[in-house]
Amino acid sequence: MTTLIRKAALTAAGAALTAGALAGPATAFAAPTTHTPTTTVTTDRGHDKPSKNQRELNVRYEAQPNFFYCGPAAARNALTTLDKNISQDDLAREMGTTENGTDSAHQITKALNTKAGKNDWRTIEIPTPQADDKQTDTLRHDVRTAVDNGRAVVANIAGTATDTNGTTHSFEGGHYISVVGYRDNANTVKIADSANPDQASYWITTETLADWIATRGYSA
Repeated sequence: MTTLIRKAALTAAGAALTAGALAGPATAFAAPTTHTPTTTVTTDRGHDKPSKNQRELNVRYEAQPNFFYCGPAAARNALTTLDKNISQDDLAREMGTTENGTDSAHQITKALNTKAGKNDWRTIEIPTPQADDKQTDTLRHDVRTAVDNGRAVVANIAGTATDTNGTTHSFEGGHYISVVGYRDNANTVKIADSANPDQASYWITTETLADWIATRGYSA
């Protein structure tokens, strides 16, 4: 059973941040390492179109160089799916990132639209302590729509969640991740996570992701 723990805590870097506020900043430890995981678009046999059950975007992954650059790193990784090569420093300036992190998903959305040159992304909030069925269904639809159109989703998360392999990912002070694929009719989604290049990507259920986003928001 997937577990989710949400509480106010210090990040591993020792920065005092409050988890659970939509406008709260997000930080996470990371090594300054670049790594490129393999991502593919899965197609139906004998057809050129992507499968309705699974699709993954090509990501030129890059880890964040410090504990507070998760927002710029997630946005940068998301933009590479559109073949945009924007530096984390450039994105940090655009979204006003400081050592306290990036304020909210709204700053991510603005930066994504500015750097992509389009207004394709919008901010969706999950203000409740836990996502309900409607919010989860909306997230599932938003991920599928974005990925089908070649765009990644960037989510502001907080707490501890368990992926489909049973590995836990803990960001009590908050964090940003990119959603770069789906399978099982978008009941499971693929994450590109800039915090740790040794765990650059993993799969998580959409229900778990929605609860991980709860009290915050995402750009889709």
